[in-house]
Order: sequence, then C-alpha cells, then structure tokens
Amino acid sequence: MPSQTELPKYRLRVTAGPDYDRSTHQQVAVNDKTLHFDGDRAAVDVGVHIQNFSGYPENSPKTSPYFSQPLHAHDQYSISCSFTPKENINGNDLVFGNDFDHPIRDRLPMGFNAALKTVKWAIDPSIDGDAYADKPYLYSPALATWNQFRIGGKSNAATPKLTTEYVVEEGADGDGVESRAAVNISGDTAKARRSHFQNEKHRKEFDFEAGRTYLADFGNGYLSFSDMSIHLPGFTIPVISMVDDTMNELRYVLKNVKTGEVYLAVLFTVVWDQPELEKAQNGEQTGDQDVD
Repeated sequence: MPSQTELPKYRLRVTAGPDYDRSTHQQVAVNDKTLHFDGDRAAVDVGVHIQNFSGYPENSPKTSPYFSQPLHAHDQYSISCSFTPKENINGNDLVFGNDFDHPIRDRLPMGFNAALKTVKWAIDPSIDGDAYADKPYLYSPALATWNQFRIGGKSNAATPKLTTEYVVEEGADGDGVESRAAVNISGDTAKARRSHFQNEKHRKEFDFEAGRTYLADFGNGYLSFSDMSIHLPGFTIPVISMVDDTMNELRYVLKNVKTGEVYLAVLFTVVWDQPELEKAQNGEQTGDQDVD
C-alpha cells in the first residue's frame, strides 16, 4: 500500500450483476458497451460512463460522447440502466443508492455530516440512511433521485434499447406514454418528476409494472473518479484517503427496501498494488469477498 505522503497509483474496475454476490458479477466495459443480465427478479441492461477513465478493461475509452450531450456536460460519471421487473414493485419501496458490508464510521472524514447536509440541500433532499451503522447505507427513492427517468412499453419494439450511445431522456415511449400521463406530474421535466416523487404519498400511488421496461440515468459532477474526491459547494472531500486494500469498494444498488430483493448492484473497485492489478487485468475478482 502506498505511503501517506505519496499519491497511490490506482486503477478502477467496474463490475455489475443482479445481486450482492460477486460471483454473479461481470466486468463492465466502461464508456464502451452495456452489460445485459436476466435475473430471477428483473431483466437489466446497464452502462457506465466515467470521465478521464483509467481502469479495466485495458484500452477502455477515457471518455465518451455521452459527456458532450447538454444534459451531461458537467457530469463526471453516470450509471444508466433499463429495468424490466418480473413482479410489480411499489414506487415507495424501490430505492437506489450506496451500501457497504462493513462499518465505515472510523474512516469518515471530518465534516462528513456537513457534507451530507449539503447533499440533502443542494442535490437530493430525499437521501436518507445511516453512515455510522455496522452495515452503512445511504438510499434515496429511485423515483425521486434518478436524474432522468423514462417509462417504456410492454413491447420491446416500443422501448429504446439501452446502449452506451443512447442517452436516456425524461419521457415515455409506446404505451408508457399513458402510464406516465396517469401519474399527473405537473410538467414533463425531470425536475418536476423528482419534485412530485419527493412526496411519499405520490410514490405509494405508483407501481413499477411487471413486464414494463423503465430506463433511468444517474450521475453528477460531484464525485470524480479521476482524483477520487467529492467536490461539493465550498469544500472537497478526498475519498482516496479513506481507501486501503481492505476498504476499496463503492457499491451502488437498486433494491426493494421492503423485501431486501436486489435488482442491480454496480461495484466500483479501486485497485492499486501489483498482484491485484494483475488479477483485475485478467478479469478476476479483487478486494474483499464477503457476501450479504
């Protein structure tokens, strides 16, 4: 592990799968190709874009035309997905966010609580959780936190296929237009939809329907993987100072908070010592192998 006085030379590896279990994960071709899997609970396509990407697979594009789009000109990364559940899910139960297998309270930097308040005020008022728990989590209702949300149809022909070139935009396709209209959102913008679903009552009135495809995009300009820092208004948190060879993962998860069922887990793993770099280059799993 590098000394505290020198900047670690790290690489980033991104994997995704239908569960926490890393044996279900596949490596994501960042800025290049989407990954498809058909799990017991949902069929999912996922794509990851990262600015100034340095990681695996080897020779991955360092950036993507995605970031030249007006919607994403200021973003540093994004997770895009299409999601077709196999059972109805109430809108109040589906959450998206971060969780961890181990405590992180001893690693949280000074000012973390202030940073979280800034996030709730400036970025996502719906975020909630406990970063000091034995299994920390920070979740938001998916309907209120996704940057872009599109309701597709129950027919594949009516729904755009998610690729790294396709940019998810707020709206609907096919008979998803009727489904979205029934929500009675005051306006058809992402801002209006997020505001509408800040209200728990509105979330409870919405169901993700079995067999219908939904497309979503989540990202921002605050978390930079190129320097492993969080840049918030007024201050910067150097995330790399929290990372070592046993705590080197950031997990995003889409799950049913009521039942605990997971639909998508995306794992960002920081790799920096030579044996682990070689494992990652060969497509092997790296880091801690605990499974929930």
